[in-house]
Amino acid sequence: MTTAFKGVTVSVLGLGVSNRPLIDWLLCRGAIITARDKKRRAELGAVADELESRGVKLVCGEDYLKNITDRVIFRSPGIRFDKPELLEAVAGGAELTSEMELFFELCPCPIIGVTGSDGKTTTTTIIYKLLEAEYGANRVFVGGNIGAPLLPRLGEITPDCFCAVELSSFQLQTMRRSPDIAVITNVTPNHLDYHTDMAEYTDAKRNIFRYQKPGSRLVLNASCDVTRAMVDEAAPGVSVTLFRTDKLPNDPAVEPERFARVFQRGNDIFYAGLNGNPQRLIGTDSILLPGVHNASNYMAAFAALHGLVSQDKFEPLARNFGGVEHRCQFVREHEGVRYFNSSIDSSPTRTAAALSSFGRRVIAICGGYDKHIPFEPLAEALCKYTKAVVLTGATGEKIRAALLSCPDYIAADSISARPVIAAQPEFDLAVEAARSLAQPGDVVILSPACASYDAFTNFEERGNRFCDIVNNWY
Repeated sequence: MTTAFKGVTVSVLGLGVSNRPLIDWLLCRGAIITARDKKRRAELGAVADELESRGVKLVCGEDYLKNITDRVIFRSPGIRFDKPELLEAVAGGAELTSEMELFFELCPCPIIGVTGSDGKTTTTTIIYKLLEAEYGANRVFVGGNIGAPLLPRLGEITPDCFCAVELSSFQLQTMRRSPDIAVITNVTPNHLDYHTDMAEYTDAKRNIFRYQKPGSRLVLNASCDVTRAMVDEAAPGVSVTLFRTDKLPNDPAVEPERFARVFQRGNDIFYAGLNGNPQRLIGTDSILLPGVHNASNYMAAFAALHGLVSQDKFEPLARNFGGVEHRCQFVREHEGVRYFNSSIDSSPTRTAAALSSFGRRVIAICGGYDKHIPFEPLAEALCKYTKAVVLTGATGEKIRAALLSCPDYIAADSISARPVIAAQPEFDLAVEAARSLAQPGDVVILSPACASYDAFTNFEERGNRFCDIVNNWY
């Protein structure tokens, strides 16, 4: 893989969050850069002016991928590797890579990588904070699909540091290096608007461990059938640790003679090495974040860091860590109703986990961009955990149809036992509709089960809009 760029011609595809710092990094190393973006030049505005002033050539508009003759191509995660123009360039000798792949090639310290359909940001953050508590802020870095790009910080990273990296399926799809410690939180249907099918999506996740070296560690969720089936795919010499929330440690499926494991017994979380006696780590009542899914996130982190972080760091973090913004984030209480922002919930499984956290039926705001994933699992969760559902965005009607045809909805013994369904395509009006349905003592949660791109740039913008609306009520 190319790591020296002086005089090398480079195309950078997409001028998003990670690629602008990448361009800075490449310019400092003497690369000859062409920046390519689907937006028209006028839409790029000052960004285009600044890049051209620094000698970067711009190719903009619908034909931005045509006629690439540069030696190295850096793609944004959202641009598929198999576009005809890119395949043509690679056939002509170009090297197709990404900012994250280059970082993995150059990083001098151990990397702990986390992927999954749900929980990867929270798990990555827990890992980062535990490492920080053990080694100090100067020796721990976090990035990837979370926070700022890591490549520009290579100068600060030494071999005795640690990097916690969240990795999406988009980033992993073309990766040819794997982290020293790889974690998969779970795999459920997601991003099927981008991936050709579930098989391709799952296979992209496999790249987090496919290229691990002997002595590496792989952490898998044994409660998820897809990840549980990956245990025999670990590279030779890689140790596997399983974590699970739904089985006792003496369940034969856990196979204690083959794998270390982290598990829950009653209200306690334990670690057991190969043929070792279980060691209590913490009680689940120590975890400030609500829900079984957050206990699972902690178990994944503990499995990843066993032997690297002392146990006395676990409980203080669990008691004080209030979660990541936009993930079951408490916004305010207004007129006796508590409002929560969980805009990150972009899949049915994330929403089901969020709704189950409150121990009561809630009012949920759902809907958004259509990723072509099935909503039957969401309908089951809505029947089980909600008293009312406000549907909005491009998928509102699809969710409504799934809910009306759900056996649990149909079999409810009375109309009052079914969640009230309200439809409001406009996001702001959907939030107001949820407010009108709520009574003192209720919980209202934005948990869309969908991406945000039908109405917002990203889930942060959607969550911030929700918070602004709620915080401006008098």
